Amino acid sequence: MKSPDCDNTSLCNNLISSLADSIPAVQSFNGRRAAIGAKISTLRTSALSDLSDHSDHPLSGEILKSIVETLSTALTLCLHCRSPDPPAGKLQTQSEISIVATALDKHLADADLLLKSGLLVQRRFNHVTGRDGEHAMGVGDEDEEEEKTMTRTESTSLRIECRSLVTRLQIGTAEQRNIAMESLVHLLYGDDKNVLGAVAQGVVPVLVRILESSGCHVAKEKAVSAIARISAVESSRCVLIGEGLLLLNHLTRALESGRGVAKEKACIALQSLTLTKENSMAVGSRGGVASLLEICRVGTPSAQASAAGVLRNLAAVDAIRHWFLEERGVVILRRLCTSGTASAQENAIGCVRNLAAGDDQETKQVIFRDFWIEGIKNYWDSQTNSLEPAVGLFRHLATDSGIADQLVSSGFLPRIISATRNPSSATRTEAAKSLHSLVTFGKARKQIVESECLTQLLGMLDAKRIAEKDAAVKALASIVSLFPESRKIVKKNEKGISDLVRLLNPQVIDVEKKYPVLILLTFSHSKKNRRRMTDAGARGFLSKLVDMNVEGAKKLLGNLDKCSVWGVFLQRN
Repeated sequence: MKSPDCDNTSLCNNLISSLADSIPAVQSFNGRRAAIGAKISTLRTSALSDLSDHSDHPLSGEILKSIVETLSTALTLCLHCRSPDPPAGKLQTQSEISIVATALDKHLADADLLLKSGLLVQRRFNHVTGRDGEHAMGVGDEDEEEEKTMTRTESTSLRIECRSLVTRLQIGTAEQRNIAMESLVHLLYGDDKNVLGAVAQGVVPVLVRILESSGCHVAKEKAVSAIARISAVESSRCVLIGEGLLLLNHLTRALESGRGVAKEKACIALQSLTLTKENSMAVGSRGGVASLLEICRVGTPSAQASAAGVLRNLAAVDAIRHWFLEERGVVILRRLCTSGTASAQENAIGCVRNLAAGDDQETKQVIFRDFWIEGIKNYWDSQTNSLEPAVGLFRHLATDSGIADQLVSSGFLPRIISATRNPSSATRTEAAKSLHSLVTFGKARKQIVESECLTQLLGMLDAKRIAEKDAAVKALASIVSLFPESRKIVKKNEKGISDLVRLLNPQVIDVEKKYPVLILLTFSHSKKNRRRMTDAGARGFLSKLVDMNVEGAKKLLGNLDKCSVWGVFLQRN
C-alpha cells in the first residue's frame, strides 16, 4: 500500500498533466493563463522532482499536500474559463485566479527554502548512517567516550530541531506557522543552550520578519515573547542588537498597541537592548518614555517592574531626560516606588537616580519636590531592597546645596554612614561618594567625625573593586583635610598607611593618585609615619608619580627623603 505522501506526488503529476492539456483551451484571461502556466511549469521542473525524492519527510509531505489542493483549484478554474464568460462572473473568477497565482508563488518559495535548509539531506543522511538521535555503543567502549558521543548526539539533535522550527516558521499555512511558533517558544524557555542553538540557526531575522509582516497579532506576540527570551541570554544579545532600528521600532510599537503579555515581553527585551545609548535614543525618540510610564501606571506588577527597568536605562541618557519631566514621570515613579514589587521599586528609584545624575539643577528640584523625602526613607528602610540606587539618588541630589542641607536636616546622614557597612560593594561605593560630597556642610561635620565611618572607609581601601577604593580614598582625603580631629583615627589604624601607599602604585589604575598623596602628606610631618610610608615602598611609587606630574607627589617625596640617610645622600647627589 502506498503512503499518502507517495499518493500526493502522483496526484501532483496527474494534475499537472491535466492542466497542461486544459490550459490551451482557456478562452478568458489569456494573460493570466500564460502566467499560471509558467508557474506550474517551474513548479514541475524545480520543486516537485526534488520534493518527491523526500516525500516521506513531514515538511515535504505538507508542501506536497498543499500543492495538490492548489493544483486542484487551478484545474477547476481552467475548466470554468473554457467559456468567454465564466459561470462565477469575471470579477470573482479573476480574484480566484489571483489567489491561485499567489499560492503557487508560496509553494515555490516554501519548496526552495526547505531544499536550501538542508533538512531533507540531513534526514536522508541520518537514515543511511543510522544516526536517528541514538548511537549504539560497543560493549568495550569507555564511559568517557560514551559520554562524549551522547553529548555530540544531543548537540546534533538540538541543531536539527532548531533548524526544523526555523524552517517551519517560514513555510506552510498560517496555522502551521503558528504551531511552529508555539513549539519554538516552548523550546526557548527551556535551557539556555536551546536559545543559543536557535540563534545559531538564524531564528532572530525570521522573528523580525514576522513582526514586520501583516500576520495575525497572536503570532507577533509570540515572536516578541521569543525575542524577550533570547535577550535574557547575554551572548545572544549582540544578534538582536544587530537587527538595529527595525527591531527596536517593532518592540516600541508593542509597548503602544500590544496586549498585556506582549507589552511585558517587549519591556523585558528592551531592558537588555537599551543598555546602549544609541538604542535608548531610538526608543525615547519614538515616544517610548510615555508608553513605558503608562505601563508603570496601570500595567501588571511584573510589567511595571520591566517597564521601570527600561526607563532606568533611558534616564541615563541626558537628551532623553526632558521627556520624563514633560510626562510628569517622577510622580508616576514615586507611586511605583511605594506600591510596586521589590523589583519595580528598585528600578523606579534607580530611574530617578539616573534622572538626577545630570547637571540640570531644575531637574533635581523637580525630583526633590515630586519624589518627597519620606518616599526615599521608606524605600531605604525596607530590608528587601537594594540600597545602591537610593544612596546614589541621595548623592546626586546633594550636589545642590539647598537640597543637601534639607537632606542632612531630615536625618539622612546616619543612613549614609550606615551604608558604608553594607554588604554590597556598589552600595558602599555610593555611600563613600556621598560622604565626599557632604563633608563641606557644617551640619555634617560632627556626625562624620564622631561616627565609625572613617574606620569603614579605611577598610574599603583594601576592597577588591577599584571603584570602591577610589571612592573611599576621595572621601578620606576630604575628611582628613577639613577635619584635623579625624586624623588621629587614621593614625591608629595599623593598615591605613600601608593601604594608602599601595594606591600610589601607578599600576593600580582608575584611582586618582592625588588623593592618597594628599592624605599621606597630612601625616608626613611625623617621623614615625614617614618611616611607615618608606617601609611600605612609597618612595619608589612617588618617583614615578613625580614623573607623571601628580599633584603633591614631589612634596611628599621630599618629606620622605628628609627622614633618612639615604634621602640625604640622594639630595647631595
